[in-house]
Amino acid sequence: MNDLLLHSCADIIALVPAAGIGSRMNSDCPKQYLSIAGKTVIEHTLAALLGDPRIQRVVVVLNPADTQFQSLEVASDPRITTVIGGKQRADSVLAGLNYLANLSGNDNRWVLVHDAARPCLHRDDLERLLQLAEVDEQGNMACGGILASPVSDTMKRGRVGQVIDHTVERQDLWHALTPQFFPLMLLRDSLSKALSQHANITDEASALEYCGYQPVLVNGRSDNIKITCPEDLALAEFYLSRK
Repeated sequence: MNDLLLHSCADIIALVPAAGIGSRMNSDCPKQYLSIAGKTVIEHTLAALLGDPRIQRVVVVLNPADTQFQSLEVASDPRITTVIGGKQRADSVLAGLNYLANLSGNDNRWVLVHDAARPCLHRDDLERLLQLAEVDEQGNMACGGILASPVSDTMKRGRVGQVIDHTVERQDLWHALTPQFFPLMLLRDSLSKALSQHANITDEASALEYCGYQPVLVNGRSDNIKITCPEDLALAEFYLSRK
C-alpha cells in the first residue's frame, strides 16, 4: 500500500448476503448450509470475518423463509445481527445497508460485503483490503475497492449457438471477488440510485462504477472461490485444509 497511509479511524462492519437458494447446486438446501470440513459453508465464511478484531459486527441478510441459520452455534455470537433480504442479491445488500444506515454511530463507517458462499477468504487478503479505510497525510480516504485476481486463462466471446465469436484480450481483465469494501453511506447511496434507475448491478463495485467512481483493485488469491457448483465443495475443502 501507499507509504502515506497512516492509520484507520473507521468503524468496520461486515455484511453477508445469504438470502440465495443456490439453484445450481442441485441440493436440498441452500449452498451456504452445505457441510465442508465439519462445518457449514457459512460458518467458515463468518469465522474468517470474525477472526479480525477490526470487524466490530457482522450483519447476515437472510431469506424470509430461512429456518436454518438460527440453529447454528455462530448465530448466538453477540457480534452477529440478522435482517431479511430481498428478491435479488442487490436488494438484499441494500436491505442490510439501510439497516446499518439507520443505526446511530460514527459517520465514518465502512462496510465489507462478502459472499456467504466464499468460505476460503485468506487473512492476508483481508488485511490488504481493509487498508483502504486508512487515511493519508491530508486526511483523504479512497472510495473503496474489491479483492480481484488477474485473468490467466484465454478468454473467448461466444455467440448464439455456443460457438466462438472471437478471443478477448485478457490483459487488464480481472476476476471480481469478495469481500468488496466501501464507505457505508457511499455504497448505500450508489446502490440505491443504480437500482432506482434499473442499472445492471452485478456486484457492489458496479453500483459505484455506475455513479462515476473508480474503486481500487486489490490483488487477491485465486483460491478465494465461490461455492456455485457441486464440484466446488471438494475444492473448497482442500483449500480449507491447506489454511
